[in-house]
Amino acid sequence: MTRTEKLLAELIALPSVNPAFLPPRHPHAGEQRVAELLAARAATAGLEVEFQKVLAAGRQRSNVIARLRPQNQIKQTILLAPHLDTVDADDSQFVPQRKHGQLHGRGASDTKGSVAAMLVALCELATSQARPLETEIVLAGLVDEEHAQAGSRALAASGFKAELAIVGEPTKLQVVTAHKGSLWLQLETRGRAAHGATPHLGKNAVHEMAHVVDVLETDYATQLRRRKHPLLGRGTVNVGKISGGTQPNIVPDRCTIAIDRRTLPGETEAGVRREIAALLRAKKLTAKIFNTKLAPALALETDAKLPLVRQFLRCAGQTRPAGVDYFCDAAVLAAGGIPSVVFGPGDIAQAHTADEWISLTQLERGKDLLVRFFKSLP
Repeated sequence: MTRTEKLLAELIALPSVNPAFLPPRHPHAGEQRVAELLAARAATAGLEVEFQKVLAAGRQRSNVIARLRPQNQIKQTILLAPHLDTVDADDSQFVPQRKHGQLHGRGASDTKGSVAAMLVALCELATSQARPLETEIVLAGLVDEEHAQAGSRALAASGFKAELAIVGEPTKLQVVTAHKGSLWLQLETRGRAAHGATPHLGKNAVHEMAHVVDVLETDYATQLRRRKHPLLGRGTVNVGKISGGTQPNIVPDRCTIAIDRRTLPGETEAGVRREIAALLRAKKLTAKIFNTKLAPALALETDAKLPLVRQFLRCAGQTRPAGVDYFCDAAVLAAGGIPSVVFGPGDIAQAHTADEWISLTQLERGKDLLVRFFKSLP
């Protein structure tokens, strides 16, 4: 068993479910156990370790930060930024199992595989003779990515600066320079209540919303397909939830839907709301629009021609960068002034599933690619 596999198995066995998905004081909630394990391993390898307080919810929730100082004066900083939290799972997923060259368990792919590969790569560098002369490498294990990205937002707000952030997510070891944004909106239609025996005396808000849903899933979806990004393809809209009325014999006076709008670089919340409102007006429909996201979740687009990005692409054996559909901490850090890419072992197709797993060959190769990149730095 390699050091990377052993560490990943230990991480899986320490539940770190985001508290937003669990009842209060649930034993699986919070990232503290994982953060403390990583801090201990990093300190043993000679890295400087600190905790950055982010949230308090039962257990204290803090980013864990481990620094490898260069041999000489710091001239540039590379940030490694995987997240420590996972979504929930049944108890069996917190028992790591090795099967057919794969390690199974919650977080194996999303994103404890990246955590293990990044920390082991950094520790190998720290205990070798290849420590960079002028490049500082910092690993920040971030909390709360799965909910509101409080960890990356706190790190960016603290004024932390780096020339490049490598955000750990399952990309199948592809260097990703663009990802979609995630905008959640709630739309509300209003009607007039009446007795179900005399519906003509009321106005049915559910019926009005049915027309709105049809327009979003047909006309608006078609409109979005006309715009295409070279790495991300097209933006999307999904009506994921509908709620209206109280009982069959009352004409409903209110109906709401929740939609997920995946955005492309350059699209903003205000712009999306304007275009939806304009389309509904053109169809003579009326709905109020509200944003339900806790914080902005914009798309990422990092210039692949930046010197460090080009260097990382070369080390990974890529001639051009990739894009992914999902949102992650990379856009938050980029908005804070840190050029960011996404990279890590694992496949997003396994993330959040009932049998999450990662290829151990890919896990080890990811660690080796990071070491190769670190050794190419001045």
